[in-house]
Amino acid sequence: MGNKTKAAEFANVTYNIEVFGRHIMVTDAMKNYAIEKISKIEKFDLRVIEVQVAMDIQKLEHRVDIVMKVNHMQIKSSSSSEDMYASIDLAADKLQQQLAKYKDRLKDHACKSLSSIDMKVNVFQEARNEVDAINEEIESENERRLLNDYTPHKIISQETRPLKVLTTDEAIMKLDLAGQNFLIFRSEEEHKIKVIYRRNDGNFAIIEVES
Repeated sequence: MGNKTKAAEFANVTYNIEVFGRHIMVTDAMKNYAIEKISKIEKFDLRVIEVQVAMDIQKLEHRVDIVMKVNHMQIKSSSSSEDMYASIDLAADKLQQQLAKYKDRLKDHACKSLSSIDMKVNVFQEARNEVDAINEEIESENERRLLNDYTPHKIISQETRPLKVLTTDEAIMKLDLAGQNFLIFRSEEEHKIKVIYRRNDGNFAIIEVES
């Protein structure tokens, strides 16, 4: 079966699969192979919104990152090897395991519309460092005055981010499946803001921001 025929076979997939490369030109064969692998993954009747597949080559490492948006979750799977097709296989297998884990946890936690509140996020601008650029062009006194004019980090804009209201189990599941390092949420049980993060030993820890 040719590449065009194989791509057409999965053209009726109801969600978008985007395949792109970093430091690599993705061939039609690589793209079609990734689409075929993902299309054959058991979705467990979950509502898949879209899938992004990133391929990258760094020296001898062929890396594949897959991000699948399912319901209100992002499930991430990554793998690397010395062969891009093998990396696609490994990443797809890990994604299948993540989906199975998500489906099992949904059996214990009924899907619901998560309430949220807006929290303010301050964006800081990096402090200017102009001395190196003009060091050879100014006198020592001018350099001293320039250093005195340095300003500390300052707020350049404000953003609004949703703060999810989650149970502890939901926060752990969301952090685990999304492949993130930390997550800020409001505890449904105690109505307090908390931060959950993954420790180096693989366990999860929760910081209670509000006493």
